[in-house]
Amino acid sequence: MARHLITSAIPYINGIKHLGNLVGSQLPADLYARYLRARGHEVLFLCATDEHGTPAELAAAKAGKPVADYCAEMHDVQARIADGFALSFDHFGRSSSAQNRALTQAFAGRLADQGLIREVTEEQVYSVTDGRFLPDRYIEGTCPNCGFADARGDQCDNCTKQLDPTDLINPRSTISGATDLEVRTTKHLYLEQSKLKGQLADWIASKADWPVLTTSIAKKWLNDGDGLQDRGITRDLDWGIPVKRGTEDWPGMEGKVFYVWFDAPIEYIACAQEWVDAGKGSDWERWWRTDKGADDVRYTQFMGKDNVPFHTLSFPATIMGADDNWKLVDYIKSFNYLNYDGGQFSTSRGRGVFMDQALDILPADVWRWWLLSHAPESSDAEFTWEAFQQDVNKDLADVLGNFVSRITKFCRSKFGETVPEGGIAGDAEAALTAELDSRLAAYAQHMDAIEVRKAAAELRAIWVAGNEYLQSTAPWTTFKTDPEQAACQVRHGLNLIRLYAILSAPFIPDMARIMAEAMNVTDLDWPEDAAAALTALPAGHAFVVPENLFTKITDDQRADWSERFAGIREG
Repeated sequence: MARHLITSAIPYINGIKHLGNLVGSQLPADLYARYLRARGHEVLFLCATDEHGTPAELAAAKAGKPVADYCAEMHDVQARIADGFALSFDHFGRSSSAQNRALTQAFAGRLADQGLIREVTEEQVYSVTDGRFLPDRYIEGTCPNCGFADARGDQCDNCTKQLDPTDLINPRSTISGATDLEVRTTKHLYLEQSKLKGQLADWIASKADWPVLTTSIAKKWLNDGDGLQDRGITRDLDWGIPVKRGTEDWPGMEGKVFYVWFDAPIEYIACAQEWVDAGKGSDWERWWRTDKGADDVRYTQFMGKDNVPFHTLSFPATIMGADDNWKLVDYIKSFNYLNYDGGQFSTSRGRGVFMDQALDILPADVWRWWLLSHAPESSDAEFTWEAFQQDVNKDLADVLGNFVSRITKFCRSKFGETVPEGGIAGDAEAALTAELDSRLAAYAQHMDAIEVRKAAAELRAIWVAGNEYLQSTAPWTTFKTDPEQAACQVRHGLNLIRLYAILSAPFIPDMARIMAEAMNVTDLDWPEDAAAALTALPAGHAFVVPENLFTKITDDQRADWSERFAGIREG
């Protein structure tokens, strides 16, 4: 048994996330966590809401609520939706927690003691209309590198080049659209990442097993142009973690807060403290401190590609720079984008199907299966209602659901609701066992490697193998001339349902539970070999015929949803 720490990129607080956010971090992280638990490993799976920064302030103002109240309310909403999708977090924390406040301030103090923070008097964009300094992401303009018209003040979403707001051509405030921007003097703290460039480069180079998407983005930020730049870690805002040097005041930094991208990743650590303080666990340091036992922990992060620079460079720079026995990530699984019906999902622009809406129209497992089986790993993926309907109907209804329904109902009609006895396994059963042994090994290999689409394809092939076995043996025909041999075939089919319940649980946990309950089994240990799995349920074992696991999506439903979710979310 190994120990696995898993975190998914923490969702921002300003609204309900869309399906692209879900498949880019939380959902594959949950898949991996569930799989590892099923294999008997010790897992700590953490996530939280990212609650600081200007977007939270603006969202709260739009809602007419104090920002702290708004964040508390939206945390509860996001937690409920996560439960709705059966995301199995050990703890779902908050970056505004007291634990994260103290830890962020402690990290800043430690980095300052290590000579890695400097004070900078700089010129920053001030909006006269808005009456405030504008954070980088609240200034848009034309990218000087690629000409993209909607580049943000910290990064161009088109070419991914890191920018400063003053680099933009024709800048404007995204709060009000005002162009009466002027540059004013202010003082901030900078993390001197550039001093750690060599250490970061060596570390990234050592990660030969990381996805190319992860390392290519990291190396681009390390080496393109002027290379890795020092990063401002404070902002002129009201809402956030007050700037302190550990527990002491920081002269000259009064009224300022830490930049959300400095404190948000530290919440991964603080979340473990919250987990303990909530009475859910003990000794969080054994997961996060290498001097307290975390050396034997494998830490895996999940995120969309837009989050890669901060997790491969800025957060590791914080950990390395502190030089205080904190655990560094071992593997970063990054994802491309899931696009929506010819365009992009966008929270800020209200385009696409959002998580609450998805749960309103279909069970979570339907979405889980489709999203994971189309995870945007090697390239961007595309959600269309036509593909969604076709794949759900074929994979879940025709292949898995139909198999469970056919074999249980046939058994009930001919043998009753117990596993029948009699018959001897022959060539067909031997061929099924051999195929399953091969596919079980491949499935586990893909899951261990976090190859999500390949794992989904292998699981589907395991479902198909059961259908092909039923088609080739045809127990309903065998029964007419050899009831005992038909009993053997039915017994194998019923044992396949138990096997499917175990193997499918990381992907479709609710339906897997229904299959297990229908087969009246609590022994759901991961199968070591197919022969044992196909004889796990003995003759005489009672079961019940479940309701249809999946209902097909009709053409009328598809047309209705396509129109209802045409890309604009109201309100």
